[in-house]
Amino acid sequence: MSLRRLRAGELIALAGAICLIIALTLPWYENSQGKLSAWATFGPAVALLILAAAGGLALALATVTERTTAIPVAAAVWSTLFGMLATVAAVVRLLERPQHATMLCAGAWLALIGALAVLIGSWQSMRDERTGLYPPDASTPRDAPPAGARS
Repeated sequence: MSLRRLRAGELIALAGAICLIIALTLPWYENSQGKLSAWATFGPAVALLILAAAGGLALALATVTERTTAIPVAAAVWSTLFGMLATVAAVVRLLERPQHATMLCAGAWLALIGALAVLIGSWQSMRDERTGLYPPDASTPRDAPPAGARS
């Protein structure tokens, strides 16, 4: 486990995931009866935001704990997909006004920032091909089978 493996992309995605988690605890809308949280207006968009937060956390965790690049690269691909979906979902949540809401609150804006950060950080993580952060493979190659042998 090495925190030195975290590159800029993973750190941005991690910050976005933290923003999304915080956004889910803040009020998102205000109507005549008071403030509404994301949980009070739960829908598919909130589920996509939760997936993006999980993707950003998984990307950072996989980068720190894995000895090879395979799982962090796969986590970056999935996190990018979830980040795209969450960005669209956050924009939809900004445009819609559930339960006759009259005003947007900080949670909705922080969710958009977090979703964009997960998307940008995951994309940057895929683009950064520095493999020097991982030790080289020390395994010895296997011998080739004889020419006449069947598989």
